[in-house]
Amino acid sequence: MRLGLNLLLWSPVVTPALFPRFAQLKAAGYDGVELPLFEGTPEHYHMVGEAVRDAGLRCTGLAIMPDAAHDCSSGDAAVRAAALAHLTWAIDCIAAAGGEVLCGPFHQPLGVFSGSPPTADEVAHVVEVHRAAARHAAAQGVTLAVEPLNRFECYLMNTVEAAAAVVDAVQMPNYGMLYDTFHANIEEKDPVGVIAPHLARIGHVHLSENDRGMPGQGHIPWAATLSALRIGGYDGWCVIEAFGRALPEVAAATRVWRDFFHSDEELVTSGHDFLRAQWRRLEDATATA
Repeated sequence: MRLGLNLLLWSPVVTPALFPRFAQLKAAGYDGVELPLFEGTPEHYHMVGEAVRDAGLRCTGLAIMPDAAHDCSSGDAAVRAAALAHLTWAIDCIAAAGGEVLCGPFHQPLGVFSGSPPTADEVAHVVEVHRAAARHAAAQGVTLAVEPLNRFECYLMNTVEAAAAVVDAVQMPNYGMLYDTFHANIEEKDPVGVIAPHLARIGHVHLSENDRGMPGQGHIPWAATLSALRIGGYDGWCVIEAFGRALPEVAAATRVWRDFFHSDEELVTSGHDFLRAQWRRLEDATATA
C-alpha cells in the first residue's frame, strides 16, 4: 500500500514553512504527500519537489477548476480553452515537482449548478478538454485521475459509473478516475460493490471517513473497501484526505463547520496506523488462506 497524506490539511499552497512536516510524515511511515495546486509556478513546485525527495517521500498533486470562467463542460469554447490552460498549468507544476499523478475534480468548478442533469454536450466537452490534457500529461509522464464529487458539490460527475464512462470516452492510457470513500458513501448504492467492476479505470484513491474526518472513526467499511482494492490488484496511491477548520477558505469550500478529529497530529499518526493495520490484516489473511 502506497500511503500518502493530502497537504490541504495544513495549507492550500505548499511553501517552505511546511517543509518540516515532510520529515514528520516520513517518520510516521508515509510514502508520499499530495500537493494542492491552487497557485504558483512550475519553478516553485520544482523547489517543493526537491524538499519532498530530500525527506525520502514521493508526491502526487490535486487540482480544481477555480471558477465558472474555467469549466471543461461549458458550451463556450473560450471558457473550455481557459479550463484546458489551467489544467496544462497544473500538469506542468506537478511534473516540475516530480509528481506521478494529478487528481481532483478538474472537470467543473465547485458549487456551480445548471439546475438540470448533465447534457450529452456537456459530457462531450469534458471528454474533449480532458483528452487534450491527457496528451499533454503523457508527454510529461503524469497520470490524470478525475474525481467524481457528491451532488452537493457538482452535477456532471457524481458516481463512479459516470466517471468511468468519461474515462472510457477519453481513451488515453494515462487518464483514469479517482475513487473517494467520502463521496462514494453519499452517492453509491453500494460503495464497495462499485469498485471491482471499475477497478481498471481507478487510478487514484482518497481515503476519508464518512464525515470527511479521520479514517477509522466513522462508518466507512474499511476492511471491505481495502479488500476490494487489494483483491482487484490495485497498486496505485491511497491518500488520506481529511479536512479541518484551520484554513477558513478550505473549510468553507468543503462545508466543514466542526472539528472531525482532536488534532492534526492525531490524524497524521492514528489515521496512518489504522490504515496500515487494516492492510496488514488483509495480507495476513491472504497468507494463511
